Amino acid sequence: MPERTNRLAGEKSPYLLQHAHDPVDWYPWGREAFDRARAEDRPIFLSIGYSTCHWCHVMARESFASPAIAELLNSCCVAVKVDREERPDVDQFYMAAIQAMNGAGGWPLSMFLFPDGRPFYAATYIPAKPGPGRPGFGDILRAVHRAWHSRRDELRRAADSLVNALIPSAPTGPSAVPADVGRRAFEYLTQTFDKAHGGFGHAPKFPRPVAYDFLLHWWHATGEAEALEMVRASLEAMTAAGLYDHLGGGFHRYCVDRQWQVPHFEKMLYDQAQMALICIDMYRITGDPCYETVVREVLDYVLRDLRADGGGFCSAEDADSADPDGKGGHGEGAFYLWTHDEIMEILGERDGTIFSYCYGVRAGGNVAVDPQGEFGGKNILHRAHTLHGAADHFGLSQDTVAGSLARSKEMLFAKRCTRPRPHRDDKIIAAWNGLMIAALARAGAVLAEPGFTGAAVAAATFLRRELYLEDAGRLHRSFRDGTRGPTGQLADYVFVVAGLLELYQVVHEPCWLAWAEELTDLQITLFHDREQGGFFDSVADPTVVLRMKADYDGAEPAPNSVAVSNLLRLAALTGRSDLAELVAETLKAFAPSLDRFPGGLVAMLCAWMEQRQGLVQVVVAGEREREDTRKLLEVVHGLYLPGSLVLLADQADNQACLGRNLPFIAAMVPREGRATAHVCRDRSCLEPVSDPVALSRLLQQTKP
Repeated sequence: MPERTNRLAGEKSPYLLQHAHDPVDWYPWGREAFDRARAEDRPIFLSIGYSTCHWCHVMARESFASPAIAELLNSCCVAVKVDREERPDVDQFYMAAIQAMNGAGGWPLSMFLFPDGRPFYAATYIPAKPGPGRPGFGDILRAVHRAWHSRRDELRRAADSLVNALIPSAPTGPSAVPADVGRRAFEYLTQTFDKAHGGFGHAPKFPRPVAYDFLLHWWHATGEAEALEMVRASLEAMTAAGLYDHLGGGFHRYCVDRQWQVPHFEKMLYDQAQMALICIDMYRITGDPCYETVVREVLDYVLRDLRADGGGFCSAEDADSADPDGKGGHGEGAFYLWTHDEIMEILGERDGTIFSYCYGVRAGGNVAVDPQGEFGGKNILHRAHTLHGAADHFGLSQDTVAGSLARSKEMLFAKRCTRPRPHRDDKIIAAWNGLMIAALARAGAVLAEPGFTGAAVAAATFLRRELYLEDAGRLHRSFRDGTRGPTGQLADYVFVVAGLLELYQVVHEPCWLAWAEELTDLQITLFHDREQGGFFDSVADPTVVLRMKADYDGAEPAPNSVAVSNLLRLAALTGRSDLAELVAETLKAFAPSLDRFPGGLVAMLCAWMEQRQGLVQVVVAGEREREDTRKLLEVVHGLYLPGSLVLLADQADNQACLGRNLPFIAAMVPREGRATAHVCRDRSCLEPVSDPVALSRLLQQTKP
């Protein structure tokens, strides 16, 4: 008998395909579902999630796979399933709605809508069976059905009121970014900083790399040591604890505890990219080889486990996987957890004892915070003792301990590779690939690692070939299984452009600068809000109730924050005054948000500080393949210089490209046969230098 399928079987999203065999009569997002709801006078039940979401899996097993619940759902609603990663515009509106209704949100996002998309009831995970103070999914379905038929006007008034509250109004507040917002953002982060464990706030704790990027900008601009120390302490805590994968590299999504010990085990591409960028910058600032190690481990993980055929990068790995004991179980973190007996059996008494001491492995398990009772007797690896401490404890040399740990990690990694792997969401998202291109390009330049640079070029080439339709003037959001997904959103355009601009400053190939400018012109056409300034986050779509503009830099920076940074750089690279005007206009549009909560738009504040200071252009005049040219470029890439552009006057195509709009670069040549560096701001340049040491000294003196 053929397996039952629903309409999702024809989709490409891994999340939608996970539900293609549910007894629920799912529709993908689109007109067909809305038309049926209208024709049959039914509400829409909207479920939004993503394929690596733990609680999405739980609700799927409990409710959507249940024939009884499916029968009830199918009889009273039209059910619609959305992958939030494919349709961030749909997710953004309904997440704003649930936060307005309930004060909080999350995934799975469960909403009941009128057939025109207006929401009237919202929840996140809904258990199949009722519990203390919490109705079950069947109870909610029956209650919605009754209200739909007996209290429709009341539901309609509530929906109208909610949508009206979410309609963006003309911003009120200062018309320019107040001069003190940087200081106020720094003070906010200082007040919310967890001095005991790093990071910000209490449990659950998320990395939020944009906050660390702002702190590094602030430290560079002001010299305030506390800003740098907050970043150092946070990275040290996160990379030592369970948030970090000590065997395979990479960061998990977040932790349920304040100490960063118990992660939600999914791994997202955007986290790897942003955390790698912060660690690269910390390596440039401090020279601490620990940061280089983390960068290499994170990017090696991405290249090993997330790179797809053709050069693009998959979006995520799941938190859940099959239990490695082969008994058919399935749970969160199963791929990453260890028992003490396993460790000792694999490593032997001597190395197992050393490893257990260094990584906190205990006979009864080491998980102190276990909200769902999933980790009994298991261990989450974390650096419990330093190399020096372990050497003292065992009376061994540090080299001996280091050798033991290296062997142990290699053996445990090999053993872990035999376990059932977590599900990999293999759709390739343009925005997140843009972030990874930036990380790989910067790492390739700073660490002199051509493999990273080559991977960045390959990913950019993949995006250009597979996700960009030049004739149609469109970038697509995603790609999977030979098929392009929905049209790109603002985040896709601006994150890809940011990656291209980073890549251009490393490889100095004009094609990447030209494509960045081309995408930016399309961005202006598709997303520019000509009435209130800035850019809408989504393209115009009649199925989405509102076009919105995020004003919070969270797990990813808000698209308008990245747009300001890109426009600022492109204006300096092309000489286009219209782009500089859009920088000023967008900052003006977000000035009230920045004034109201400076700690929310910290990525935009980075771009604002760079605009006030003026970008520094470091132009190396020299032939591309010469050793003296390479030495000067190495100096520039090796220093932390926010608000700078690294350019090459190569006496060839790249210089000709730049010189068409920037005549002062067209005239630059090596001096006395030696590659020469020019440090410029506002097209005014300091005395050129050819000695790498002199260039380093000059750049470190070039403060804001």
